[in-house]
Amino acid sequence: MAAAGAAQHHRAAYLAPLRFVLSAPARHKHPHLRHPGRQCPGSAPERCLDRNALAGLSIIGFFDDRIENKQRREQEDMVDNIIGDFKELLDRAKHGEIDHIYITLPLRAEKRINQLVQELADSTVSVNIVPDFFTFNLMQSKLSSVKGIPVVSVFDTPLNSSLDGTAKRLEDLFLCAIILPLIAIPMLLIAIAIKLTSPGPVIFKQLRYGVKGEPIEVWKFRSMTVCENGDTVKQATANDSRVTPLGGFLRRTSLDELPQFLNVLAGTMSVVGPRPHAIAHNEYYRKQIQGYMLRHKMKPGITGLAQISGCRGETETIDKMEARIHHDLEYIRNWSVILDIKIVIITIFKGFVGQQAY
Repeated sequence: MAAAGAAQHHRAAYLAPLRFVLSAPARHKHPHLRHPGRQCPGSAPERCLDRNALAGLSIIGFFDDRIENKQRREQEDMVDNIIGDFKELLDRAKHGEIDHIYITLPLRAEKRINQLVQELADSTVSVNIVPDFFTFNLMQSKLSSVKGIPVVSVFDTPLNSSLDGTAKRLEDLFLCAIILPLIAIPMLLIAIAIKLTSPGPVIFKQLRYGVKGEPIEVWKFRSMTVCENGDTVKQATANDSRVTPLGGFLRRTSLDELPQFLNVLAGTMSVVGPRPHAIAHNEYYRKQIQGYMLRHKMKPGITGLAQISGCRGETETIDKMEARIHHDLEYIRNWSVILDIKIVIITIFKGFVGQQAY
């Protein structure tokens, strides 16, 4: 993208499968260009900048170095208002009509980018390269540097900074301080009821994956006549004979999950986060669903975005598990303390009872 100089106008042009010029009166001494968001791929810069209006700039046209060979251009790149090719843009840059050029070619076009940059070196224009990372399913993407080397993270956790990690932990401890005293007596009554109605332990302890995919022991009130914790774990289904009468009620109302607040207190779980799955299920679905293991970039939670969005209970089809993973990854992408509070509030009012929780 190029921006023109002087005190009267700022003009900018994109060089990519689509390239465009921006022009507007100068209002700021140092105009800045906002980086397109993850919903604004490099192949659609016009739509992107229409949504992200740049201060003092407006789109007036496109440049494309393949204007003479339309068959090489992708279908989504086709627009009507291309005003020139690279040669014309270079000529305008040499005449001082442009200040900044932003090259938004795809990563695979390394040779073309190198050629463009070398030719633009014969002008005084400022050249910028906008990497097309939008081909990836970005999660918590951010720009950083390692000893001066620029690095763009593709998959990351929102809790990398000590401040965010501390905020999340303090949130968990605060919620535990409020909730544990309220559920202490109900938990005692449930424990007594389990002991009186069926043989076996009160607490069912099962290994599941925690943050970074490390095994953790998750606690639940026992709701079945079996305690499966091996390489094969069958999901509960409707009218499952393994579920006790009391266990069915506990599972439908999510009361079997109450002991997990002790997991939160111990630091292995969070109040809000992707629900932990049995290790056997993790190993199966990680081979079936791309990006499945990315849900372990954060601690597992007692409730989460997937649960309040209706993704509870049996996942007898891949589509149902994919929907759950989609919500889990959206939660990680957009995590904030405010989002956690919203999820907790929604869970209180409608998240405990589920018709699909067997």
